[in-house]
Amino acid sequence: KINNMENVIPRYKRPLTSISDPVNKVEHWNLAIDAFDEKDFKKSLIEVINYMNPKLLEGKNTDGDIEIVQMQGSAEIHVKITDKIFSVKAPFLKITEQTNKVALLRKVAEVNFTPLSLAQIQLENDELWFEYEMPIELSQPHKVYDILRNVSVYADDYDDMFIEKYNAAFYKEPKFTPLTASEKEEVWQQITMVFEDYKNYTQFFKDKRWDDFQWDNLAISMLKISNMPYVHGKLRSDLIEYIGNLFNSDLDFNFRVDKCVNFMKKLTEKPREEIMKNVYHAEQFISLRWRSSAQIITDRLKNNLERVQQYEKEESDFNLSYYLQFNLLKLIYDYNLEDHYKTAIEDVLEEVAGLCPTDAAPKLTKVFHGLQSGSIDNQNQKKESKSFFSKLFS
Repeated sequence: KINNMENVIPRYKRPLTSISDPVNKVEHWNLAIDAFDEKDFKKSLIEVINYMNPKLLEGKNTDGDIEIVQMQGSAEIHVKITDKIFSVKAPFLKITEQTNKVALLRKVAEVNFTPLSLAQIQLENDELWFEYEMPIELSQPHKVYDILRNVSVYADDYDDMFIEKYNAAFYKEPKFTPLTASEKEEVWQQITMVFEDYKNYTQFFKDKRWDDFQWDNLAISMLKISNMPYVHGKLRSDLIEYIGNLFNSDLDFNFRVDKCVNFMKKLTEKPREEIMKNVYHAEQFISLRWRSSAQIITDRLKNNLERVQQYEKEESDFNLSYYLQFNLLKLIYDYNLEDHYKTAIEDVLEEVAGLCPTDAAPKLTKVFHGLQSGSIDNQNQKKESKSFFSKLFS
């Protein structure tokens, strides 16, 4: 057990605001549920779309058939809503003469089995498409959200992977907006800061022979970079893969750490140009993060409550500080948080940066308990969401 040490909390600088990351509009979810219950299936679908990304239907006439075409990174998402059907298609790759077609299609068959469940990847004229269609009366909001999210996320993820491994080609080049020169400089400074702290704390834990804390160091460092909403391309796909492995308790602990140490070693040695080519604002159909609510976050943090209380009882400020850092960062990574939740997390991470664990732990703990209990909400937000969440989770 580690209680006291001469050390400070790693630095934190909140990312720049993305111009393209869709923000969930919670009020539309209630309307979608109500409309489906009242068998107004088309209205329910419209409200699900408005919940995910209100910009998608701006200026569109929704009285007749509705068609949406929107890029998600390099994948092109097609949604069609009529009085009878809901369908989604997403072309995302082309097969060329250079493509290892046999190996690629073998991998596609694996992906269609898992992680995909409803939507499937189809081959059409040497193009790979995600496809799914169902009668409109079966378009329950939770189901629609999951289908659209899975198609969008996996189409955008697998294109980079399949291009690198099997020499496939983009269906379309991603539509993106470059950062300004000053934004690029600020982002590079943020990434460099993460790299510097990662290396310094790696050496610190090695000198102290606190090898288990290398896991925490890896988690905090990779999450900080992945939470930057303008990180895309191969870098984002790699971070998703290695963060997934690091948090996968089914894998051997040392195996997870060693794999991520090797990844971070290679990443920190890459030249600026190679890293920054993955940094830009990309068009998106839906946020890559899961939808959230006060109840969802409360339930999620119940899993961490016993450990937090144990560290509090032991007055183990060092353990508590690191445990809460990566868990709060993981909330931002996993969920499309409401603004006041995300702001509370980013505020406290900036506040404790550079503090000793004894001073940092109470501040982090206060925010954790506020998130876990839902008391971080203000009264107006509670009133507005009470009927919605009680209905959604009853």
